[in-house]
Amino acid sequence: MTKKETVRLNKYIAASGLTSRRGADELVKQRKVKINGEIADSPGIQVTPFSDRVEVNGKLVKYRDEEAHLYILMNKPVRVVTTAKDPKGRPTVMDLLPSNILKRRPFPVGRLDYHSEGLLLLTTDGELCNRMIHPRWHQPKVYDVVVNGVVTPEMVQKMENGMKLKEGEKLAPVKIKGNKTDKNTSRVRMVLRQGVNRQIRRMYRDLGLKVLKLKRISQGAVNLGDLPPGKWRKLGTPEINALKKAVELNG
Repeated sequence: MTKKETVRLNKYIAASGLTSRRGADELVKQRKVKINGEIADSPGIQVTPFSDRVEVNGKLVKYRDEEAHLYILMNKPVRVVTTAKDPKGRPTVMDLLPSNILKRRPFPVGRLDYHSEGLLLLTTDGELCNRMIHPRWHQPKVYDVVVNGVVTPEMVQKMENGMKLKEGEKLAPVKIKGNKTDKNTSRVRMVLRQGVNRQIRRMYRDLGLKVLKLKRISQGAVNLGDLPPGKWRKLGTPEINALKKAVELNG
């Protein structure tokens, strides 16, 4: 982008990583956005990224070209929380990133609970993040799960038909791609397209079983591969493009 090129105000705000374009529209509607000291009255106003001053709630918002965004894949270990800070003082995923990356202020795309491990995406791209966690664009997530006891064909059928949790939540059907029993445990590969909190653990709880190990191995077109626990890498261009295409951000 040249220094004289302009972009829509909502795209400018989304490119900063603050929120999605739809979120930016709402901020403008609420009169929380200023351009060069004047309250913006439309999300379609053209802004010159490298000369105009944009503020949201009184704070300066800086534009980032798409190429400047960070897209990170992490293998989150167990006993690490998926937040920037933890009031209980537990390790967070941010503790696993170096200072030069932390300065860019990446944030997790969704969550992976404290006792779970595996693939976690982090980014500075607010628009991509908001789409990926929106129910309309949920990508299939694949988990390897170890539970105590035998997962019977009847249990598999119940999960694949769509369960109703004891709290009342109706779940979408879950695909079971593998189910092996070894002595007193079962190893199950599951594909989910929902974002219900602690869904897998609650499903097995209602089936009378307990999850011993839960590992996410893929999300959409992105796979964990052999990345060791606690390590991270930047996504490649094909992976980034695949994620954007899946949530209709390409083109």
